Amino acid sequence: MDDTVKEHEEKEVMEQNKVRQMRSLVESQDPTSKEVDDLMIRRFLRARDLDIENGSALFLKYIKWRRSFVPNGFISESEIAFDLSHKKLFLQGFDKSERPIVVTYVSKHFPNKEKGRFHSIRSRQDMCTDARRTRKFVAIADAEGWGYYSNCDVREYLAGLSVLQV
Repeated sequence: MDDTVKEHEEKEVMEQNKVRQMRSLVESQDPTSKEVDDLMIRRFLRARDLDIENGSALFLKYIKWRRSFVPNGFISESEIAFDLSHKKLFLQGFDKSERPIVVTYVSKHFPNKEKGRFHSIRSRQDMCTDARRTRKFVAIADAEGWGYYSNCDVREYLAGLSVLQV
């Protein structure tokens, strides 16, 4: 039992050291990343199996994307009122592990000629992560009535998946 605890503590210390190294590398390349907390950096580091260079590259891509997609740092409900009126995405509370539950009705999505609008999912995900400081959530997609010709927007779905994988 003691060996397991000691091993876990050693992994924790190693991970914290890598987070500090990654933070210094990222901040040297993009000074605006100073406002990001260690949990966010750790998320990208873990996504790349604790490889500092790959995690940093992924994180810098995310920062660049975030700056272009959310220039004000947040998305207000007034900016996405039209998207919210479709009632295709809902927050349904939290599961037993305190992860937010998001339910979406994909059959209610129709391709939009405007700039890619993944705002509603992204803003609700941000609300969830800020509320509980967890970076995980449960998503339930109801695909009943979803058809290729009527309401399939492959680009939007791929963009959504790429956001969720980060």
